[in-house]
Amino acid sequence: MSGESLYPRLEPLLAQVQKPIQYVGGELNAQVKAWDDVAVHWALMYPDAYEVGLPNQGLMILYEVLNERPDALAERTYAVWPDLAALMRANGVGQFTVDAHRPVRDFDVLGVSFATELGYTNLLEALDLAGIPLHAADRDETHPVVVAGGHAAFNPEPIADFVDCAVLGDGEQAVGDVTDVVAAWKQQGRPGGREELLARLARVDGVYVPRFYAVSYGPGGAIAAVTRTRPDVPARVGKRTVMDLDEWPYPKTPLVPLAESVHERMSVEIFRGCTRGCRFCQAGMITRPVRERTITGIGSMVDQGLRATGYEEVGLLSLSSADHSEIGQVAKELADRYAGTNTGLSLPSTRVDAFNVTLANELSRNGRRSGLTFAPEGGSERIRRVINKTVSKEDLVATVTTAYANGWQQVKLYFMCGLPTETDEDVLEIAELAVEVIRAGREASGRKDIRCTVSIGGFVPKPHTPFQWAAQASAETIDHRLRVLRQAINADRRIGRSIGLRYHDGKPGVIEGLLSRGDRRVGRVIERVWREGGRFDGWSEHFSFERWTAAAAAELAPLGVDLDWFTTRERTQDEVLPWDHLDSGLDKEWLWDDWQDALSEEEVADCRWTPCYDCGVCPTNGTEIQIGPTGRSLLPLTVVGR
Repeated sequence: MSGESLYPRLEPLLAQVQKPIQYVGGELNAQVKAWDDVAVHWALMYPDAYEVGLPNQGLMILYEVLNERPDALAERTYAVWPDLAALMRANGVGQFTVDAHRPVRDFDVLGVSFATELGYTNLLEALDLAGIPLHAADRDETHPVVVAGGHAAFNPEPIADFVDCAVLGDGEQAVGDVTDVVAAWKQQGRPGGREELLARLARVDGVYVPRFYAVSYGPGGAIAAVTRTRPDVPARVGKRTVMDLDEWPYPKTPLVPLAESVHERMSVEIFRGCTRGCRFCQAGMITRPVRERTITGIGSMVDQGLRATGYEEVGLLSLSSADHSEIGQVAKELADRYAGTNTGLSLPSTRVDAFNVTLANELSRNGRRSGLTFAPEGGSERIRRVINKTVSKEDLVATVTTAYANGWQQVKLYFMCGLPTETDEDVLEIAELAVEVIRAGREASGRKDIRCTVSIGGFVPKPHTPFQWAAQASAETIDHRLRVLRQAINADRRIGRSIGLRYHDGKPGVIEGLLSRGDRRVGRVIERVWREGGRFDGWSEHFSFERWTAAAAAELAPLGVDLDWFTTRERTQDEVLPWDHLDSGLDKEWLWDDWQDALSEEEVADCRWTPCYDCGVCPTNGTEIQIGPTGRSLLPLTVVGR
C-alpha cells in the first residue's frame, strides 16, 4: 500500500550506524497524518544532516503550513550519512521520512530547500536511494514532482536536469498554490500525464519549470539565449513575496530535536528582507523589500513558541535584527515579560552601527553574556566602501571597547577574504584591527582575559547581486592571504594569544562559486562527482577538491569551458547570465550601476530611511517597504514562565 512504513525494515539497521536517534522521528511537535485522509502528500527535504536540517526555519514553516491544510500532509526527510546509506542499499530500504518512515518515492511532491549549493550531491543521493530517476526527463506520473526552493533556487540551472520545478521567493503561499494544482490534477484523473501537471505548475506565480526553457550557447561558451518552448509559460519567472508577516505566524509549534542540533533554541523571524545594500549579500538582495513583523506579532509568537517547546532561549532572527524599527522596545518589553524566568533573548550577528549597550543589556538581563558577534566583513575602510558596508575603524573599536567595558569578555568579528579589488594590504588590516580591539578592550575593562575571535570566510560571488559579474579569487589567492594574516596576528604573542583565528581554505569556495553561477552544463559535473562518491560537500571531512576539479575537467573540457571560466572570469555587461530569465525584482541595469559604484568605492545608503534608489523591487512586485513604528506595546501575560 502507498505510504506504508519502512520502519520494520529500517529498525534493524539502526543499531549498526552512528547517531541512530536522528532517524527515528517522534520529536515534540512532529505530526503524522493518515495517508488516505488527504489528497496531496509532501516530503520536505533539507539536503544535509538532521542536526543541521531540523532547526531550519524555512522547512519548519512549510511543514506546519502544509499540515494545517485538511487536504494535505507533509513529512520531513534529511540526508542520511554514508554508513546508513550503504546499509539501505544492501537491504533494499529506500529514502524515508523521519515522521512516519514512509518511502519518499510514494509522495506526490518532494520539496527540497537549498540554503547552500554544496547540498546538490545530497539531492542526487536521496533521489537514488528513493528509487526516483535522477533526471527529470526520465520520470513519469508515478514519481514525485521534485521542487527546489531556498536561496539557491534563484539560480537552479546547475540542477535543472534533476529538478522538475523551482519556487522563487517566499514559500508560504506558493506551496498552497502547488498543492491546489496537484490536487486538481489528481482529482481529474491525471489528464495529460506528468507533462500536463508540470505545464499547470509552470503557470503558478513564482514556479519555474526548466524543461520548458531551452538554452543555446555562443561560440565563446557564453549563453546566447534562453527561450521558452511553449507559449503558455512566462518568458520570465518572478519571485513570490509575502507582504504581511503577521498573517503567517509560523512556526507556531516549533520542532524540538531528539538529537543534538546546531541551534538549541526557539527562533522568531522578526522581519524579512534587508535594504542595507551590502553588495556581496545575495540574501539581502533577493528578499527585498523589508517587511517587519509587529511587536505584538513577535510577542505572540515568542509566547506560543516557548509554551510549545520548553526552550529557554529565543533567537530574534532576521538578516540584520538590530535594524527592526522597534528593536529597543521589542527587547525591553520581552525582557520585562520574562524577568525572573530562565528565558534569555539573543540576536544573530549585529551591525556595528546598530549596536548599543542598552539593547545588549536588555538581551542579557537574566545574566547570560555568551558573547557578541559583529560582521565588519572587510578588513579595511576602502574595501568596506567597495562592499557598501561602511563602518570606520574608530567606530568599530569604540563599539567593541564599549562591550568589553560593560562586562562582555568575548567578541567575534566576521570578515570575508577574496572580495573584489581586494589586496593583501586590505586583509592585513584585519590583524591591525584585532590587535587594536584587544588593546583597547584591556584598557577599558581592566582585564587581561578578554578575547577576540576573528572568523574568515572566502567570498563567493552570487547571482542577483552587484557582484554577479565579478571575478572570484582563486583558492591559491585566498590561502596566501590567510597565511599572511595568521602571521601578522601571531607577530606579537602578548596580543596574539588573545585572538582566535578561524577560517577554511579557499578550495570549497571555488566549488561553491562553480555551483552558484553555473549553468546547465554544470549538472554533468555534479552527477559525475556524486557517482564517484561525493556526498556532504559542505562538511570538510567529506569534501574533496580533487574529485570536483577532476570531474569539472572531464565534463567541461569537451564543451569548451572549464572551472576557471565559471569562477575566476569577470563577466561583461552584455553577457547573458544563466539566471537572467528568473526575476528577483532587481533591475539588472541597477545592479550593473551598483557594480560600477563598487569599483569606484562609492557608497549607497539604506533606502528604508532615504529616498528610493530605483532598484526595481517595489514596482516590479507591486510591493513596498513595510516598517514601524506601529505604536503598539506588548501586554503582560497572565501567567509568566512555566
